[in-house]
Amino acid sequence: MMISTQRLSGIFTPNLVPLDAKGDIHEGELRRYVDWLIERGVHGLYPNGSTGEFTRFTVEERRRIIEIVCDQANGRVPVLAGAAEANVKETLRACEYYHELGARAVAIVAPFYYKLSPASVYAYFAEIGKNTPIDVTLYNIPLFASPIDVPTVRKLAENFPRIVAIKDSSGDIPHMIRMIKAVRPHRPEFSFLTGWDAALMPLLLIGCDGGTNATSGVVPEITRKLYDLTMAGRLDEARAVQYDLVDLFDTMIYSAEFPEGFRAAVELRGFRMGTGRQPLSAEQQTDLATLSTSLQCLLSSHGFVNQPVGGCPVPGATKGDLSDIVQNVVSELKKRGVL
Repeated sequence: MMISTQRLSGIFTPNLVPLDAKGDIHEGELRRYVDWLIERGVHGLYPNGSTGEFTRFTVEERRRIIEIVCDQANGRVPVLAGAAEANVKETLRACEYYHELGARAVAIVAPFYYKLSPASVYAYFAEIGKNTPIDVTLYNIPLFASPIDVPTVRKLAENFPRIVAIKDSSGDIPHMIRMIKAVRPHRPEFSFLTGWDAALMPLLLIGCDGGTNATSGVVPEITRKLYDLTMAGRLDEARAVQYDLVDLFDTMIYSAEFPEGFRAAVELRGFRMGTGRQPLSAEQQTDLATLSTSLQCLLSSHGFVNQPVGGCPVPGATKGDLSDIVQNVVSELKKRGVL
């Protein structure tokens, strides 16, 4: 059994899936999106993750998504394929299939729906670790699935060479420190990836190797820049980029049902994303339109898109300030005979 000694590192994009007018996978647009991400410097691709809405696709669709991404990437960047299914038998089948497609590794979320004990979580991943033909990344996302605690990560890393990494989306910096401290002395090649964009810089500084960051699917240029600056030790510059990234991340994740904010932002970057699989109420659709305008202003401030019609609020200006500005502009235009 060949075991890779090279750590998974860098920014892996948990890419969204464009849908056509029928709500099916828009293959042409997905291929264009893959090319665009690679051209803008992401280190790898992570289809079938939470941002990619893997639970909203069928087994056959999930397989097709990996087929398309692996084929289009064509070895230019590694593919970390989301392989989580509802039970260990189907998950292992996904591991086998994605191995045949040439994926670099798979990411597997801890058992979801049922909240399991650490012993059960260990047993689940042990069964996978013993039988997988492909490297495995553990996926810890306590918000949606059974948590993977530090002792469990250490035991799995020590006992199963095919388990080579963990992706942690808790955003808990002390938890990541404890994991790195517990595992790295015994498995120096074991990789630690963060899925929490709002703390990418500090997590890289405490020893993470990279991230699976949803913002990289929207602004790959900025997420890659943050990674490069941090790894180069240019911390003042990196800090400024991290602050900007937090604004965008918070707007996308908290202003709409996840991941609709990210879908709206990718649409602004020039991709036909279609209507998501999760139905939205009329009020939610209105909120999403408002969010799209806010996102356009954020993206325009970095030169990625044009400002929306009517312009954007002046940073730091209050409602009263804006009224004064408008009145002054109107007054000046009248003086010049424009109005």
